[in-house]
Amino acid sequence: MKAIIMAGGFGTRLRPLTINLPKPMVPLMNKPMMEHIVNLLKEHDMFDQTSLLFFQPDAITSYFGDGSAFGVRMQYTRAEADYGTAGSVRNATEQHGIKERILIISGDVLTDFDLSQALAFHEQKKAKATIILTRVKNPLQFGVVITEEDGRIARFLEKPSWGEVFSDTINTGIYILEPEAFERIPYRREFDFSKDLFPLLLEENAGLYGYIASGYWRDIGNLIEYHEAHLDALGGRVRIQASGSRRENAMVEEGAELDGVEFYGQNVIGKNVKIAHGTKVINSVIGDSSVISGGAMIEEAVLWDNINVGELAHINHAVICSHCSIGSEAKIHHHVFMGERCQVGEKAEIMANVKLWPQKQIDSGSILHTSLVLEDRWSKELFTNSRISGASNIEITPEFTAKVGAALGALVGMGQYVVISRDSDPGSRVISRALTSGLMSAGINVRDLEQSPIPLTRHDLLNGRQAAGVHIRKNPYEKRRSDLIFFDSDGKDLTTTKGKTIERYFFGEDFPRAPYDKVGTIEFPVRTGEAYRKNFLKSIDTEVLSKAKLRIVIDYAFGITSTIFPNILGTLGVEVVSLNGYLEPTKLTRAKEEFKRSTEQLKNIVTSLSYDVGFILDAGGERISVVDENGEFHHNQNLLTLVTKFFLESRKLEGQQVKKIAIPISASSEVEVVAISYGVEVVYTKNSHAAMMVSSNKANVGFVGGTRGGFIFPDYFFAVDGMYAATKLLEMMARTQIKIGDIAKDLPRRVQAHRQAFCPQDHLGTVMRRAMEHTKSMDRILVDGIRFSPISGNSAWVLIIPEKERPYCEILTDADSKETAEVLAEEYSAQVYEWRKNV
Repeated sequence: MKAIIMAGGFGTRLRPLTINLPKPMVPLMNKPMMEHIVNLLKEHDMFDQTSLLFFQPDAITSYFGDGSAFGVRMQYTRAEADYGTAGSVRNATEQHGIKERILIISGDVLTDFDLSQALAFHEQKKAKATIILTRVKNPLQFGVVITEEDGRIARFLEKPSWGEVFSDTINTGIYILEPEAFERIPYRREFDFSKDLFPLLLEENAGLYGYIASGYWRDIGNLIEYHEAHLDALGGRVRIQASGSRRENAMVEEGAELDGVEFYGQNVIGKNVKIAHGTKVINSVIGDSSVISGGAMIEEAVLWDNINVGELAHINHAVICSHCSIGSEAKIHHHVFMGERCQVGEKAEIMANVKLWPQKQIDSGSILHTSLVLEDRWSKELFTNSRISGASNIEITPEFTAKVGAALGALVGMGQYVVISRDSDPGSRVISRALTSGLMSAGINVRDLEQSPIPLTRHDLLNGRQAAGVHIRKNPYEKRRSDLIFFDSDGKDLTTTKGKTIERYFFGEDFPRAPYDKVGTIEFPVRTGEAYRKNFLKSIDTEVLSKAKLRIVIDYAFGITSTIFPNILGTLGVEVVSLNGYLEPTKLTRAKEEFKRSTEQLKNIVTSLSYDVGFILDAGGERISVVDENGEFHHNQNLLTLVTKFFLESRKLEGQQVKKIAIPISASSEVEVVAISYGVEVVYTKNSHAAMMVSSNKANVGFVGGTRGGFIFPDYFFAVDGMYAATKLLEMMARTQIKIGDIAKDLPRRVQAHRQAFCPQDHLGTVMRRAMEHTKSMDRILVDGIRFSPISGNSAWVLIIPEKERPYCEILTDADSKETAEVLAEEYSAQVYEWRKNV
């Protein structure tokens, strides 16, 4: 029998412990939680183990390797998509060719169940599926299960209300499945054990049993559970392995130096720990390489590795993560949970129930009563490029936004004008009003465009009246996040220098407030859409477009463009079918599945009506996706190649020679092949809108294309505009009299592969330095990250680039075959790990 370990958990409820660590790797008794599960499986002769990974997978694979160091055979399956609990297991069985009985267990629970007895029950009943059950005092947060006398499951309730608690017997998330059971799980589809598979087996009376196990089981679902799990382990209430040799009241690992330490209860002391004379340690766990100075008291506490505790400090019922420093005579009270690399000064006191996110600093002598979680979210910088992003109404709060407005006001100066626009999301309205309040309090006059797409806001700034602009939107990819996008007085993205100035005012809180008679005003301009429309049509050949009488379908994605674009299209002689052409704030963010359904709908409509083309405009009006007359979908990289080809062919027919085009360094080599065929030079940019705008101003650059559906036509405007890009593509179709499908079939074909390699930010510099050393003899381009050609005489390339907002390196490869691209991606993902490992 093979075992499958569910090890993809984010551990959100265990934050701050899991900020930089996947939940299965959180230490329990100085070992990762998952190691205890691996040992339990091995104890019951389950040596073939497969781990299902999702969040920070490298942390798990680098620790367990092939499993040989732990006496097992370990293999891994990384999530390709969110297939649900059962769907991910089916994905693993297919990937590894598993056709035999399997046991499924979570990698982040603590248990000592006798799995052999559960297996014997399963075999005795000739069950197709057995759920291992246990009894708990409060079953509300678990799936309640009711069984018949023979163990057959009669009823199954997932996360019941109190009115549905018919039993204290709950589902532990440990399952034994025969192939006849797991083969009922659809392959590569979202499917859940509790919501889908078990109800199906119950309905079909297909041999679903429940085995009530005796022994210890705890779902470590929150911080208190995590702390109590340690106390249970120290108290012998759960049978798990602790490393080290037994001393009086302590298990001590090798290299520990204990000078006159007083131990009480039961304790676990890691490798190379140094504890000075006069220290008292009571029912606690102390991680490797920690140093405890004399006279300290560690009471029912969990200290991870590399902790420094000063003289006479007192830590009571707290959890302290790695690399923290606790000053002399500091006091840490009950249920304090401290993230990594925090520093607590001498004689500081942290009161009960406080959480500190990583890298917080508590000054000497201070008393902390409240958690440093959201308050210090912006501890180093506000901006990512020209954007501030955060969780809606949690990080991006009205109070925070008003303060940003005041800081922006300090930058532009009292009496100036700032233009503000937003999407239709109610949260964006709240943020807009808070920003307006902050600006007005600094003496700034606000020009509020209300609901307006980003391109129109940029155009409005060209009138020269405003000193800056801000657009507020719901993040198009994460519905719980909001973005504030900042523009300079010329409509371009706010410069880094000005962003830093805003940050300085924000953190210093030294921005001026306007006197009562100088508080700013607010105006709501009209006719801004009219001015935009006039400039738009001036740069389009309306005559050639009207003669073509093209028929198109447009999906407005419930965005603001639906209030503007129809008036433009009405003058161009095109026949239009509109989809989702109304404002719906709840649908501004589209998940992958929703976007896929939209593209399928667009394909069906375009082909069934025999229309020429279909467009999806993003909700902000900046980017497009395209469906051609054959129902083929063109998006991101492929669309960039397609639009480049159309642009160059159209200019050729007009007799206009294009000298240069600009594209991101990550763009497919297909674009370069197309450009070379027209004798056009390619200029590479960073993969950001700001960099694209800079390139649009360079001499002889006639076109700037992005890899995410955004295009700049410098003859018209310096920024991306989805409405204009769609119209320009229609104009080029009309001028060339070529359909998109005909262009697409003759395009060059390259293949790209992508990987993410986990790399903490304090290791990124070393990793990139070693990448430079590794590639010094190769052809390479240093624009954004390092792009190099590792195979002599082959056009394949690799791009290694650190992520801005997460601890990862992106590895992108480009080759003429999928095999080459994938091999290179795997090779350099492993190489980044090696470079990081040796830091």
